[in-house]
Amino acid sequence: MNSVTKELLSSISDFKEGFKGAYNIREDSGCAGRQSSEYIKIEPKHDKPGIVIRISAKAQQETVYIPACVTHSGVSDLVYNDFIVEDGADVIIVAGCGVHSDGEEEARHNGIHRFMIGKNAKVVYKEKHIGTGKGTGARNIDPVTEIAMGENSYMEMDTMQISGVTSTNRTTTAALAAGAKLVIRERLLTDGEEYAKSDFKVSLYGEDSGVDLVSRSVAKGNSHQDYHSVIIGSCRCTGHSECDAILVGNGVVNAAPELHAENLDASLIHEAAIGKIAGEQIIKLCTLGLTEEEAEQKIIEGFLK
Repeated sequence: MNSVTKELLSSISDFKEGFKGAYNIREDSGCAGRQSSEYIKIEPKHDKPGIVIRISAKAQQETVYIPACVTHSGVSDLVYNDFIVEDGADVIIVAGCGVHSDGEEEARHNGIHRFMIGKNAKVVYKEKHIGTGKGTGARNIDPVTEIAMGENSYMEMDTMQISGVTSTNRTTTAALAAGAKLVIRERLLTDGEEYAKSDFKVSLYGEDSGVDLVSRSVAKGNSHQDYHSVIIGSCRCTGHSECDAILVGNGVVNAAPELHAENLDASLIHEAAIGKIAGEQIIKLCTLGLTEEEAEQKIIEGFLK
């Protein structure tokens, strides 16, 4: 792998000298390294660009790494990754994407991830996105996540966009069987002229299924964000959607949470709050010796933590 990939990996996947266990490193539409483990097998797709990750029921608290990097302008990467998680497996998946622009052409990564999660399985999915480089070309990332959760399974998604991504369209859909629980935590920062759209749709069709979806974002400069969530409850279930956003400068945020209750026992809640940083918070930190700019940065870091 090249030096830019190593730098990106350190930001999105906590890469140091290497990965332990199963991993697949994607670099500029190719494979820069791949390794399976005893209980996690990674195989290339034959009909589309991408991989199939098969996670055995014997995988317990095992971690698999699947980062993707675009290291220069003029690369448009598209990948299809399928995760097949057997009943009772317990796995941590560390994904993430870094896009680096060094010229005038666009650098782009589109990742389509499909999760087939078995009964009683547990999945923790961590994903960071970042854009870097001094090129004038756009740095775009459009992730698509499709989730099918089996009975009494559990999935936790922790997604973060750090900085530097010119445009992103983030689409997540999920369908939950009986007793399945989905927890989503999205953290998003935009600046300058950047644009970000988050679109969630969760279908609760199994008795006692539940989703807890929380998005926190900061829109700085002249950036623009659109947030849209739909939770559909067609049985006895619980659903919660929360969107909290901070505006800095001329940032714009549109939030549109939707709830569709199709059963008397569907308990669904949504919350949305958009505003600026409170002046008293800035003043309090300034009395501790910080400048106004440093105080603002500390508040943003704490909000997105």
